[in-house]
Parts: sequence; structure tokens; C-alpha cells
Amino acid sequence: MLPVPPLELPIVLLIAAAGFFAGIQNALAGGGSFITFPALLLAGLNPLAANMTSTIAMFPSQTTSAVAGRKLVGDVGALTFKQLFLISVVGGVLGALLLLNTPVSFFARLVPWLVLFATSMFAWGSFRRKPLHAVSGMPTWVLVLVQSCIAVYGGYFGGGIGFLMLAALTIAGQQVRMATATKNMLAMAMNAAATMIFATSKLISWPAALALCAGGIAGGLCGSWLIHRLPEKIMRGSVVLIGALLTVWMFVR
Repeated sequence: MLPVPPLELPIVLLIAAAGFFAGIQNALAGGGSFITFPALLLAGLNPLAANMTSTIAMFPSQTTSAVAGRKLVGDVGALTFKQLFLISVVGGVLGALLLLNTPVSFFARLVPWLVLFATSMFAWGSFRRKPLHAVSGMPTWVLVLVQSCIAVYGGYFGGGIGFLMLAALTIAGQQVRMATATKNMLAMAMNAAATMIFATSKLISWPAALALCAGGIAGGLCGSWLIHRLPEKIMRGSVVLIGALLTVWMFVR
């Protein structure tokens, strides 16, 4: 029995199309995993393989976004960006190793709850009132603890990590623009660590990963063109709707 099912060309093309729409979604509002994850499930991958394959496939486009804003990153009080980056890498490794040691049957039962949590975080982060200025109200040790937990979760599943980090960084004292750039770099660190771990797994469907990656890059370029032409609230609302439908589907399937 093969670790992952073989994919016919029409399925690979459909996966590439899912990657394209996910790339657009990530460029406009985030939440592309709500498209790639169910697409891989429908292609026949089990939830564990789908999660790892999606993480690897979308890593290049995430890296592009993070590097583009690298000059805006900054420290948070006594905690330097390098320290936050290191915490994110270590947490990403731990989360990825935890996922690799999770039985497929257990992860399949856990996924609906993870999707529900990720959808809730996306909805909260999308429609909450954004602070106009930094709010200083989190001790350094609390930020270390919070970022460590987010990093482990990011390596394990990752849905909603952007909004969790943006909230934590702004509460800890960063300006919103700097916090956005910082969380992009930290998310890249988590995903880079997870990608290196997942790449050794026999559960990765490389044809699906390459198709998603190619589609994601094309979608990201298209999204950059659409970013000033489509209302952000509509895009974020669509992600919440997709996440809600995906949550219901995962619970009843």
C-alpha cells in the first residue's frame, strides 16, 4: 500500500487551480489553507498528509511576502526580533515533530476542532476593531510564553497564527505596521522549520505539493494586481464562510 495515493493529471490540474485561488486569497486577506487543505482531502490524501503537503507547498509564497517586508520588522521591548525568530523556529520544529508522531486516526478526529479554532481566530482577527496605536500591556515573559505556544501550534497545524501573533505583538507594544511585518517573518520561520521536518516524511504527495506551489505563486501575482480592486471585507468574509462550511463537513464526514 502506497503512503499517498497516485494522482491523475486532471486531479493535479485541479489542485493547481486550488493553489491559484489560495494564492489570491493569501495576497488579499489570508486564509489560503482553507482552500488547499480541503482540496487535498478531496484528492484522496488523509488529513495528516494533506496538512503537511499544504504547508510545504505554500511555503515559497509565504517566504516572498515575509522577505518583502523585512525592513519593517522590529524588537518588542526587551525582547529582540532575533529572539522572537529563534523562539518561532524552535516552536515550529517541536510542532512539526509532534505532528509526525501523531497517528493518522487521531489527527483525523482532531482536525475538525483545529479547523473550528482556526476559523474562529480568522473571524476574530478579520472583524475585530484594529488598534490605531501600539498598546503596551504584556510583560516580556508573557510574550515569550504566548509566542512559544503559537509557534508549536504553527508547526502542528497553523491556521490562524497570523491573527494570534498580530494581536500579541500589538498588545506587547509594536505599531500595527511593524507588527504585521514581524508576524510575517515569524510565520515564515515556523513554516520553514516545519517544512524541513515534513520534507522527510513519506506522507508528502510531491506532485500535489508542486502543483499547489505553482498555482500559489501565480495566484499571489494575480492577487497583487487585485489587491486594490476587491473589497477586503468581502474576501475575509468568504474565508470565514469557507472555514465554517469546512468545519461542518469535517465533523459530519
